[in-house]
Order: sequence, then structure tokens, then C-alpha cells
Amino acid sequence: MPVKIPRLMLCAALVPVLAACSLTGKESAMFLIDPPTQADTLPNRLGRIEVREVTLPQYATGQEIVRQGADGALRSDPATLWADEPARGLARALARQISEASGATAVAAPWPLTTPPDRRLEVRVDRIFAGRDGRFYLTGQYFIAPLTEEGRDIVRRFDLVEPIAGPDAAGVAAAQSRAVQALARQIAQLK
Repeated sequence: MPVKIPRLMLCAALVPVLAACSLTGKESAMFLIDPPTQADTLPNRLGRIEVREVTLPQYATGQEIVRQGADGALRSDPATLWADEPARGLARALARQISEASGATAVAAPWPLTTPPDRRLEVRVDRIFAGRDGRFYLTGQYFIAPLTEEGRDIVRRFDLVEPIAGPDAAGVAAAQSRAVQALARQIAQLK
């Protein structure tokens, strides 16, 4: 006579087996968007500014770091990941860098304070990848809209290129971090 095993017991017994099967022995490396500390302080021209989530091209929306191959194609590597979801991570890094550079109260959306922001920042990225030429590319547009009667709309393009120190993902992460820092400074200066 066959023995009946309750489903719950069977599932509980299979979980460790399935977990062991999913371990391949190769771990993914995760990298932060971590711009260096700002060297000098700029005037605060922004006041309180809400940094909206950054809009990225489709190829850059996943957590995998994207690089351009010798054939010009963009490829992602499942073994090298951004430590945070890219759009959210970029928005938070920009807010932190704008505040650090200028003393502005820059906060990634949603706005958590009772006093509303003076302005809203939207960043739309056209290109963001490690090029086959050893340089990191960050291009697009940003928009600053006043949320009060004072001020004017600002629309600016950015085209930033940073050298990549080495062929590994750590070099790509460092180059992207420097590009984010440069963009934050450009925004803080309203250039």
C-alpha cells in the first residue's frame, strides 16, 4: 500500500533541495552608484527640489551593468549588477550630490516633508553605458520646473563622458559615479 505524504511536508522537504540546485557557485557582484565627495560648495540656487525618478533607455532599466562590445552591440552581464534599481539609484545619488554640492534640500521622490518643494527635477537619459573605447557615456536632458509663482522652467542637455580606469565592472561603476557627480554639479549651477 503506497504511503501518502501530506503536500505541506513534501513542499517543506523540497525547499532546501531546490535552493541548493539554484546555487551555481558563481555569485553576482553588486556595485553602488557612489559619487565621490564634492570638493567645493556651490551657491544654493535650487532651494527645496524634488528629484523625480530618472527615465532611462530600455537597455539600462535592468540591474545588469551594460557594456558596449567590440561589434558595437550593448550587452549586459548577469554576474555584474547595480546594487539598487538603476532609475531609483540614480535619482537618490543625484539628490544626495545636489545637496552636498550646493546646500539645497534635494530629495528623491516622493517628497516626504510637510513644506512642499520649490522646484521639481526630471532627468531623461538618452545614453548610459560603458563604451568599447574605455569611456563611460551619460547623455540626455534635465528639466527643472518651479512649483511656486517664482522662477522659470529650465531645460538643459547634458553630454558627459568619463574615462573607465579598467576593464572590470568596478571601473565602470566608478566612471558612472563620477558622471553622476558632474551632472549634479551642472544641475546645481543651473547650467
